[in-house]
Amino acid sequence: MAIDVTEATFDRDVIELSKQTPVVVDFWAEWCGPCKALSPALEAAEAKRGGRVLLAKVDVDSNQALGGRYDVQGIPAVKAFRNGAVVDEFVGAVPPARVEAFFDSLLPSQADELLEKGDELSLREAAELDPGRADIAVRLGRARLERGAEEEALAAVASHPGDFAAAGLAARVKLSRAGIAAEAFAALDRGERDGALDALLVELEPRSEVNGDAGLDPGARRELLRQAIIGVLSELDPGAPEARAYRRQLAAALG
Repeated sequence: MAIDVTEATFDRDVIELSKQTPVVVDFWAEWCGPCKALSPALEAAEAKRGGRVLLAKVDVDSNQALGGRYDVQGIPAVKAFRNGAVVDEFVGAVPPARVEAFFDSLLPSQADELLEKGDELSLREAAELDPGRADIAVRLGRARLERGAEEEALAAVASHPGDFAAAGLAARVKLSRAGIAAEAFAALDRGERDGALDALLVELEPRSEVNGDAGLDPGARRELLRQAIIGVLSELDPGAPEARAYRRQLAAALG
């Protein structure tokens, strides 16, 4: 059943709640005929999904600041929130079939559900269902790496060379094989991300002799370290002070 949301409750009932469950917000008004025509389809779509998508209603006449905050130019305006942000929207009294499709698009796919399980078998199935998903490939690669299957880990990310995390994982495997940055990767496995980044940056420092590099020339070694560091940084919020500081250090080290 739809909940009525006001300016005072919007952050709690929409923004925060959408971090766990998608929330569809119907911006409407009592005088709006198309709003009343659309409302039954919205309520039916919510009811069919048994709490997997929630419906909230905002009376724009009583909550004009919310209308301005979300650039509501006409009503009914329907906006879907996930993780605190608008991820999809439409305007007008669209047909029920389109409402159903709109709600369906907010539900996790089968691949998403398998990714959430997180075990290697589920991740492999998810990668087969959606081979274009680099995030799934990286999780699968890490799961394989945890059991020492380096070739299988490389195979998992091989088709995503343009993804920073995937390239970083591949670089890690190649560096490990060359006997480089073992302490950094051990720290990363322990969840000590800052320690791992610090150690990887130290590996980038110029040196006259590099032992145990298994035939890697200095240029290749440097590039693999760069990719490994960027792979770790790709998991940080780009705007976070920590991420900015490490990017500056990386740029200085690459000089």
